[in-house]
Amino acid sequence: MPKITVLPHHEICPEGAEVELEAGSNLCKALVEKGIKIEHACEMSKACTTCHVVVRKGFNGLEEMDDIEADLLDRAWGLEPDSRLSCQVIVEDEDLTIEVPKYTLNHAKENH
Repeated sequence: MPKITVLPHHEICPEGAEVELEAGSNLCKALVEKGIKIEHACEMSKACTTCHVVVRKGFNGLEEMDDIEADLLDRAWGLEPDSRLSCQVIVEDEDLTIEVPKYTLNHAKENH
């Protein structure tokens, strides 16, 4: 099972986290189920950017993003070349290291 390393984030996981996820898992959904409360204001329907992550390791092993995800990411805070919407990432066999940006464009927390 691939290991997902979440780098420390001041609110979501101050100490950082390491979890193992089944290959084929939706990254956002699986992390939320493991207690890492990544925002997902649109309920993972690819309509916002609140679940934006930067894939620090393993980016090239992910399936390529589609045009809708790419267009949405253009509006994300802290966009980087290895940015993805975690709700659109399907975990493959490769380990990942992700960073959750410090801010989102969300004006209200959803308390998921």
